[in-house]
Amino acid sequence: MFSIVSRRAVSSWRQAHRPYTAAAHTQAAASPSKLDEGEQAIYDKLSERFQPSELLVQDVSGGCGTFYAITISSAAFKGIPVVKQHRLVNEILKKEIEGIHGLQLKTIPK
Repeated sequence: MFSIVSRRAVSSWRQAHRPYTAAAHTQAAASPSKLDEGEQAIYDKLSERFQPSELLVQDVSGGCGTFYAITISSAAFKGIPVVKQHRLVNEILKKEIEGIHGLQLKTIPK
């Protein structure tokens, strides 16, 4: 019973808090205009390093910048184990990670 309720709550939360999406198919693709300062800094660094086909960055801490959810799809991850993919992202965001409490990261090889 608890797991069904939890899944419904998570599903409802996700629908209400959909992250901003931007396709970065070309280097000239602009970043989403609704990102806050912290989201924009993360978005810019990841875009520059990985040229992602999809990049979602969202402050899920209620706007205080202490917890971020990131989904990134890039050809740079192809053939690399998930743990190493996450290490690559963590290395790029080293400075930002120092100042936050949590990071939810999903990497997708393209």
